[in-house]
Amino acid sequence: MGLTLAQKIIKAHLVSGEMTVGSEIALRIDQTLTQDATGTMAYLEFETMGIDRVRTERSVAYIDHNTLQSGFENADDHRFIQSIAKKYGIYFSRPGNGICHQVHLERFGIPGKTLIGSDSHTPTGGGIGMLAFGAGGLDVAVAMGGGAYYITMPKMIKVNLTGRLRPFVTAKDVSLEILRILSVKGGVGSIIEWGGEGVKTLSVPERATITNMGTELGATTSIFPSDEITRAFLKAEGREEVYVPLASDPDAEYDRVIDIDLSALKPLIACPHMPDNVVTVESLKGTKVDQVCIGSCTNSSLLDLLKVAALLKGKTILPSVSLSISPGSKQVLAMLSECGALTDILASGARVLECACGPCIGMGFSPNSAGVSLRTFNRNFEGRSGTKDAKVYLVSPETAVAAALTGEITDPILLGEMPEIKMPDAFRIDDSAILAPADPEEARSLEVLRGPNIKKFPDSVPWTDSVRAELVLKVGDNITTDHIMPAGAKILPYRSNIPHLSQYCFGVCDPTFPERAKKAGESIVVGGVNYGQGSSREHAALVPLYLGVRAVVAKSFARIHAANLINAGIMPLTFKNAEDYDCIEEGDMLSLSAVYAGMDAGEIILRDETKGIDLPLVCTFTERQKAILKAGGLLAYTKESN
Repeated sequence: MGLTLAQKIIKAHLVSGEMTVGSEIALRIDQTLTQDATGTMAYLEFETMGIDRVRTERSVAYIDHNTLQSGFENADDHRFIQSIAKKYGIYFSRPGNGICHQVHLERFGIPGKTLIGSDSHTPTGGGIGMLAFGAGGLDVAVAMGGGAYYITMPKMIKVNLTGRLRPFVTAKDVSLEILRILSVKGGVGSIIEWGGEGVKTLSVPERATITNMGTELGATTSIFPSDEITRAFLKAEGREEVYVPLASDPDAEYDRVIDIDLSALKPLIACPHMPDNVVTVESLKGTKVDQVCIGSCTNSSLLDLLKVAALLKGKTILPSVSLSISPGSKQVLAMLSECGALTDILASGARVLECACGPCIGMGFSPNSAGVSLRTFNRNFEGRSGTKDAKVYLVSPETAVAAALTGEITDPILLGEMPEIKMPDAFRIDDSAILAPADPEEARSLEVLRGPNIKKFPDSVPWTDSVRAELVLKVGDNITTDHIMPAGAKILPYRSNIPHLSQYCFGVCDPTFPERAKKAGESIVVGGVNYGQGSSREHAALVPLYLGVRAVVAKSFARIHAANLINAGIMPLTFKNAEDYDCIEEGDMLSLSAVYAGMDAGEIILRDETKGIDLPLVCTFTERQKAILKAGGLLAYTKESN
């Protein structure tokens, strides 16, 4: 039996374990990336390991999230990351150089390599044939130190594409279609591999949009083959020498095959407040729109923005609509300027923002009260935009332009004929904003610069054989990391200050949670299905650790968040019987006993002392994960192991 493309890369990087679905495997990691919202903590963790130089082929630190410098906090974090990058052998992408996933695709991505990043949309690299994973900062720190990355061997899902996209139907619509088919939890435990004749009609930026949005499926990662289209993209970037052809074997077997006819797709839109709440654009015709945002790591490539400029040329957005454009990189912005497309964008009345994540993470450009905002981003979780009662929809750039010009949700097909877009054969190369690290000799004498907002990693709490704790919070299904640890301009500057950050924990669900958790001392949180979906931010585990949360009991977990909980020393447990979720209430006193024996048996009994009932919980931990929990988290475990 042949191998899928993902299986081939896994096999070439396998450090330990068997490639059997459901078993733990360890992978050698070639490249890592961080961004500044997660990077400070990741580098603090790396420092504690006592390693004098990163041991990957390439590690890059990007500044793209916390670029709003309204106080000293973000600037201090940037200075810290820049100094630590120079000392430890990490390349540093300066603020304004662009969004990590866009820049990494342009300048560093290599087909067939493995990449992990402390950002959940790192699978964007799959658009160039990389096996790229989103991970917690601590996992990235370990990989930078030469350690393996551990995952559960995934199932393989193939999406077989046929036909060709019609004008005004885009890669974003392909992403929304697969979300409509699978839902935000349909990819859990699987790698999505894109294939079929239709793949040959998609450019690398279009492929990257699709692999980026694969994160919203809960997938382990997504990947496209590396072919002549990949080669042309790398050639345009002046990096043709790194090209290698990669494809699945003809007789490779998949756990599921999904067929999508590209020519049959229509413009689609994800309604509030989930990326899988997908309908056709035409079905919402006439819905008033207040704001439109184009950009993010999903749709900020040169191809995307050339289309936007062509559709806006000679036209003016309505006075009732506010339109922002966030180019994905300095390269994209410079090329838009050189060809005149930027002038067309500005003349339309659009506001051009910095080459950064910006509005996608609530870092400015929040909608008006109860406003309707159409965004080309990847997430529309409640409150993520910075306006709690906003209604955020996810759309393609073409649909976004149609709304900006008409003031309402409009099928972009009604704009008329799609202008022809010709991509250049060579891109503008300027790596002056990517700073190389110092050589090892110079690095020894370099100082790491720290500001007063940078606080230490929370103290670990080793697991004992029993825990007694109050159920301080009970939440429902699809709780995201934005619910647990919100982003936004007011909160993100404190990502390196866990004590201060803790006052915002679960603020979307219950603003009283931090104070009640502190009062309880040790506590337990209960959730529903797909608990922890969304971002890879390990702060959604580190802050609950700081507040005394010992365990989270849910119907099911998102992959990255479950791993982050274990890394923090918090035990993720699932109900053996989903209906038991209804048997316990906030405020109940709970206890877990015979924990060590239960971890070995795969089942721990939860005692609700308030109600006098016992509920069985499932715990499918590997031997390594058991050792991490007993040590009090991955950092303590790593220290013990060394």
